[in-house]
Amino acid sequence: MSTFITESQKYTGSPLTEPQQKAFEIYETELMSWNEKFNLTAIRDAEGIRIKHFLDSLTCLQVMKPLHHERIIDVGTGAGFPGIPLKIIHPGLKLTLVESVGKKAGFCKHLVETLHLENVDVLPLRAEEVGRLPNHRAQYDWAIARAVASLPILSEYLVPLLKIGGRMLAQKGENAHAEAQASEHALKLLGAHLERIEKV
Repeated sequence: MSTFITESQKYTGSPLTEPQQKAFEIYETELMSWNEKFNLTAIRDAEGIRIKHFLDSLTCLQVMKPLHHERIIDVGTGAGFPGIPLKIIHPGLKLTLVESVGKKAGFCKHLVETLHLENVDVLPLRAEEVGRLPNHRAQYDWAIARAVASLPILSEYLVPLLKIGGRMLAQKGENAHAEAQASEHALKLLGAHLERIEKV
């Protein structure tokens, strides 16, 4: 855990507090325990969870600073990434987690209760269903997602959830530039545009 604690400061801007460290330790323990019964994530070792899940989630802070009390929706969150790590760092956020797989949504609810996280909703729905709900459409400052779908399709899921001036963040791999080009038409139709691609 010491490497993660040190590396996390690159993205948080300050050392993790003791309660934050404890929260990540509990998160890791619960995830590994649930993974023995359910296939929540292919990454099962502690070091992999810390680097490929926790730290990767915190890289969002490179473009999401400053965060205070914004309303954020995390679509296709899986076992809570990147939304719950962001909430641990910024407890004032109002967070909605969207996950259609029942066992993963169940884990997120369990973790929210275990960590006593406030202002967190877990929706066991598909991304396209959430965008049709009046209390979620055009309501969010940030809509974020990891490897849910290609960027053109992801844009159609996320952009309708944003309020005017809201932003979408998609964590992508090596094909990010190609996906960005392919999404230009979809973004234009949705009244959005690509601001930047940030390498982490």
